[in-house]
This record gives sequence, structure tokens and C-alpha cells, in this order.
Amino acid sequence: MKIAVIEGPNLNMLGIRERSIYGAMTLSAIHDGMKKIAEQNGVEVEFHQSNIEGELIDRIQECYGESEAIVLNAAAYSHTSIALRDAIAAVSVPTIEVHLSNTAQREEFRHKSLITAVCAGVIAGFGPFSYHLAMIAAIQIARETEARKNAAKAPPNE
Repeated sequence: MKIAVIEGPNLNMLGIRERSIYGAMTLSAIHDGMKKIAEQNGVEVEFHQSNIEGELIDRIQECYGESEAIVLNAAAYSHTSIALRDAIAAVSVPTIEVHLSNTAQREEFRHKSLITAVCAGVIAGFGPFSYHLAMIAAIQIARETEARKNAAKAPPNE
């Protein structure tokens, strides 16, 4: 089982940028915590961060047939990108939208996410722990999906 973690613009600057909002933990440290969760659950995890919208779309499309779930922090693109929304919808891979900050408590333009409607769920506002929760949710959803597929393949009870 593979979980793809895809992260958008400026997340490579965690630990440096706006610490009062995003905290002091680096993206690398967040990834280390996610790797531990993955190892404990026998799951492969793959990380991709880009500041370029098209690269994020390409990575989401590559998840089709390759990953059982996606943890996605599209960052500012969450509020602006119809193209990311369409990519998530196209691949039909269960996607967990994650944000470090509580976007509902921030600027008005951050209150609406264009990708939420095509995601399995949203986790926001818990700082780096948001990623921990998103990883657990992605693993659970992937396992449930796998169990449904296996049940559909099983011969009927006699």
C-alpha cells in the first residue's frame, strides 16, 4: 500500500516563514513523523513538494493506479486552483486535504477551498499534527477501500 504526500507552494519554507501561524517545525521534520506512522502501519509513503501548480497536477495524475490515497496540502492553491480540483476528481484516489492553520480563522480569501468538494475529508488547524492525523485517515481510507475491493472479488457465501 502506498500513500502519496503532495505539498504546494511555500511549504518548503516551514520553520522559517510566519512562525506565529505555521510554527517552527520544518517540512523535513514533519515528513520524518509521517514516515514513522507509515512504517508502523506497513505502508509506503512518498513525498513531493512543489511551488509550481502544474507539477502538483502532474503528481496527482501519477497517483492513478499507483497510490491508494493522497495527503494533499495544496496551500494557497486550495483557494484558487480549479485545475487541481479537476486533477483530484479525475484520478478518483481518496484524497485528504490538510492545512497546518485553521483557514476559517484567517483571511476571508482562505475561507473557501476549491478542492474540498472532491476530497474525502479535511484536517486543518492542528499545526504539524494535522499531517499526523491526515496520514492516519489516509491509511484507514485506503484499507477500507482495499477491503471493499477484496470483498467484491470474493465468491458468494453458500
